[in-house]
Amino acid sequence: MSIDETERASAAAAASRRSDRYDQTFPVLTPAEIARIRRFGEIRHYADHELLFETGKPGPGMFVVLAGNVAVTQRDGLGRVTPVAEQGPGQFLGEISQLSGRVSLVDGCAEGDVECLLVPPERLRALMVAEADLGERIMRALILRRVNLLQGGVGGPVLIGSPNSSDVVRLMGFLTRNGLPHHLLDPAVDRDAGDLVARYSPSPGDLPLVVTPDGTVLRNPREAELARAVGMIGQIEPGKVYDVAIVGAGPAGLATAVCAASEGLSVAVCDQRAFGGQAGASARIENYLGFPTGISGHALTARAFNQAQKFGADVMIPIEVKALDCGRGDGTFALDIDDGAALRARSIVVASGARYRRPEIANLATFDGRGVYYWASPIEARLCKEQEVILVGGGNSAGQAAVYLSTHAARVHMVIRGGGLAASMSRYLIERIESTPNIELVFNTEVVEVNGAPDTGLERVTLRSRLSGETWPMEVRNLFLFVGADPATGWLDGCGVNLDRGGFVVTGVPIEGATNQRSTPSLETSVPGVFAVGDVRSGSVKRVGGAIGEGAQVVAALHGYLADSLN
Repeated sequence: MSIDETERASAAAAASRRSDRYDQTFPVLTPAEIARIRRFGEIRHYADHELLFETGKPGPGMFVVLAGNVAVTQRDGLGRVTPVAEQGPGQFLGEISQLSGRVSLVDGCAEGDVECLLVPPERLRALMVAEADLGERIMRALILRRVNLLQGGVGGPVLIGSPNSSDVVRLMGFLTRNGLPHHLLDPAVDRDAGDLVARYSPSPGDLPLVVTPDGTVLRNPREAELARAVGMIGQIEPGKVYDVAIVGAGPAGLATAVCAASEGLSVAVCDQRAFGGQAGASARIENYLGFPTGISGHALTARAFNQAQKFGADVMIPIEVKALDCGRGDGTFALDIDDGAALRARSIVVASGARYRRPEIANLATFDGRGVYYWASPIEARLCKEQEVILVGGGNSAGQAAVYLSTHAARVHMVIRGGGLAASMSRYLIERIESTPNIELVFNTEVVEVNGAPDTGLERVTLRSRLSGETWPMEVRNLFLFVGADPATGWLDGCGVNLDRGGFVVTGVPIEGATNQRSTPSLETSVPGVFAVGDVRSGSVKRVGGAIGEGAQVVAALHGYLADSLN
C-alpha cells in the first residue's frame, strides 16, 4: 500500500470512528423502541420558540421527540450561545443530569410546533432497569453528551482570572472533579474578560470572578457558594428518612451506594468536595480488575457516580457533614450538615476516607495551591510543564503521580524518607518509575523548609539527608506531597464510635451489653447501625479494589441490621 493510500485509509478509519461516536451520542429510536418507552412517560406539546428546558433550571426529565424539531444550545453568563445539536423525530433530549433532576446545562428550544414524550427522572431510572438493552443505549448517549459538553470548552460558569492563579486552579479543580463544564478567560488577553473586570473593579482578592449561566457574578467564591449558584446542591426533602446515609463518595462509598440502591434501599450519599475521593485524583490505576490497560481514577469513579444515580441514589455534593447524632429516640440517626439542616437515616455507612497528611513544615500552608499540591491532575500538570518538580512519598499514589507528572515536567525529583520503594509500592509501578529517565529517586531524604512569596508562590525547597543531616536547597516552584493520610473522622466525635490510636474507625468488635442475639458484622462499628468501609476503617488494605469490595460487602450487613430493627 502506498503512503497516499495509507493516509486515505487512516482518514477513513478516523471518520468512521467519529460517525460511530455521533450515532452513539445522538441515536435515532425506532417506532418499536418508542412504543416501549411510552408507558414511562407522558405526551407534552410545545409551541414555536417555547423552551422545553433551560440552562440553570432543574430539568424535567428526558424528552423523546415525536414530531417537530428542537434546537439544543449552550450559553454562558456573558451571553455567548453555542449550538450543540438539532434533534428531530425519533431522537431523545437530555444528558446525565436528567437521571437525578439536577439543573440543565443547555437550552432546548422548539422550532415550530413540537410533540414530545416526557420521561421524568424517577421514571427514567425505572426505564433503565426494566428495559436493559434500550436503557444501555440511552445511558451511553447521556454520558457521551456530558463528555462532549466538558470537551467543548463552552457553556457552564465562566472563570475570569489568570490561569496561574491559585484560586483559579482551586475552582477549576473543583468543577473538573465534579464533571461540570466551564471555561476560563484571562483578562490580560481577552477583551470581554478585561471589560468585565473593569466594570466590577475588583481588588486582587476578588479575582477570579465567576459568571454563572444566569449572569450572576461571584467574587472569588468558596466551593460551596459556587455549587449553590450553579444548582449543584438541592434541598433535602423535609421529613424523609433514608434506609442508609453514606458519608463519603470515594470508591467505598460509591460501591455501597450502587449495591444498596440496586437492591431497593433508599440511599443518600454526602461528600464535601467531589466524587472519587483520593482515588479520583489518581492519574492511572493499572491493577484494578477488568481494566488491563489501566483507567484513570476519575474515569473509574465517574462511572460509579453515574451508576449510583441510575439506581436512584441521592448524591449530595458538596455537603459537609458536621456531626453524627446517634442519640435519637425514634431509632434513626441524623447527620448535621453545613447549612444547618439534618439528614435522617435508619443506618449510617462511614466512608469518609483519609486526607493526605500535611507535614509539620513552617509556612507550608502559605503555599497551598501556590506551588504546594496534594494531588496531580491535568490542571497541576499544566502549571509545571517543562519545569523541575519535587514529589514527596513512596506509596502507590505517589508513584502514579510521579509517572504522570514525568510526561509534563522536565524532571521529577521523587523524595522518599526510607531507603527503597519495595515495602510500600506495587512492583509494576516500581518498574515503571525505574525505566522513566526523567524521574530521579532521592532516598533517605525529607523536606525541611519551603520559601517564596505569598503573592507569587513557592520558589525554593530545602531538603535534608536523614543519614548525614546535610541540607541543600533546590529552586523549584512546584512541590507535590503524598506522605500518608489522616482519617476524616472528626465529625464522629461524641457519638460513641470507637477509634484506634491513629483515629481510624474500629469495626467487628462485639458490642458490650448487647441484649439481642445478632452477631457483630465485620464492618459494623461499636454503635449498632453504624458501619465503616474503605480507607477510614482500621485495618483496611488502603487499595481501590479493597475499598470497592468492602462497599459491596457491607450491603448484606445493612440488610441484616435493617431487618432486625423493624422486628
